[in-house]
Amino acid sequence: LCNCSAVGSASAECNSTTGQCPCLEGYAGLRCEACAQGFYPDPDVRHRCHPCGCSPAGSLSAQCDGSGKCQCKVGVTDLKCDRCSDGYYRFNETACEPCQCNNHSKTCNSSTGVCLHCQGNTEGNHCELCKEGFYRSTHPAHSCHRCPCSTVASTGTCRIHHGESAPRCDKCRTGYTGPNCNRCDNGYYNSDSICVTCKCNGNVDPAQSPSVCSPDSGECIGCLYRTAGFHCERCEDGYIRDPDGTNCTKKEATLGPETEEFTTSAPNATKATSFSTAVINSTLSPTTIQMLFPMSSSDNSTSAFADVSWTQFNIIILTVIIIVVVLLMGFVGAVYMYREYQNRKLNAPFWTIELKEDNISFSSYHDSIPNADVSGLLEDDGNEVAPNGQLTLTTPMHNYKA
Repeated sequence: LCNCSAVGSASAECNSTTGQCPCLEGYAGLRCEACAQGFYPDPDVRHRCHPCGCSPAGSLSAQCDGSGKCQCKVGVTDLKCDRCSDGYYRFNETACEPCQCNNHSKTCNSSTGVCLHCQGNTEGNHCELCKEGFYRSTHPAHSCHRCPCSTVASTGTCRIHHGESAPRCDKCRTGYTGPNCNRCDNGYYNSDSICVTCKCNGNVDPAQSPSVCSPDSGECIGCLYRTAGFHCERCEDGYIRDPDGTNCTKKEATLGPETEEFTTSAPNATKATSFSTAVINSTLSPTTIQMLFPMSSSDNSTSAFADVSWTQFNIIILTVIIIVVVLLMGFVGAVYMYREYQNRKLNAPFWTIELKEDNISFSSYHDSIPNADVSGLLEDDGNEVAPNGQLTLTTPMHNYKA
């Protein structure tokens, strides 16, 4: 009996000499009961074979194991060896190529080779670049390090220039300078770790004082135009602001028979300001003024208040005015009191008594009480006022007409 496989043989007849059954494709053996090379048995159907289907480019042979898994080349994976494994890309006739990620990634796109998930603060198709704000050291094995550049003082990016070992910030922001943009530039000073503009009111020349102000405190350096102060905000002693409030001009004064004027001038002043001193002439004599303000004369015959500041001058003038007002008020008060006294003296009431044989007459005078009632002058109970205005006094013994 041939006993050929009903699944793997083409017919039930076999060779009469060898007994070999005619096998279908994928089957082998005397009775076609086994799978041929390149095929593997079906796990569900007995004696049924399936082709391995191994990729010629990705597998080492066309044979697979009993599960249908092909034997793949390096960098190739999957059941049929038709896909690149992690770290490889571009599946072709010669298998897969390894990813070029500069040791900063283990995976890349299997088709394009673009690296995925770059490590060590790197980026780029092949992880060949440092991320923004990082720089690569000169040693090729080193990864990217963070730039020592603040985003407040610079763009935050840096690089190592040729011949240097330390990074240098690419661009400092306005007001900052230095390799790492950690110093204040000329014209700026450090205020709570932030560089702010020097505040010198335009009274410092950067050509003469490049730093303009102290980079640590902000105090202005080299105040011009007769100015002084921390921010060159006031005039030097002996100088005052002109009416425009821009220039500091020297205080000068002249005295004459007419209204006096203080005239101030300076090299950078465009106008002169004058101040009337008529109050001085009305309250102080020239001798007194000379005693209060020592003066010195020159060939130009001009007089100046030598050692008295503008504030002292104002205080003296105000004091003199107050004294004059107090004296005037005292004088007026004294005159008023005197006149009041005289009025009271003249208006005081008085009485005149005239004695006659049989009557007593009274007469009075007072400006303030022309209709004075004299009925109470006599304490006697019997009295009456006659129609003619005379007072009649009546006593038990005598009658008097007043």
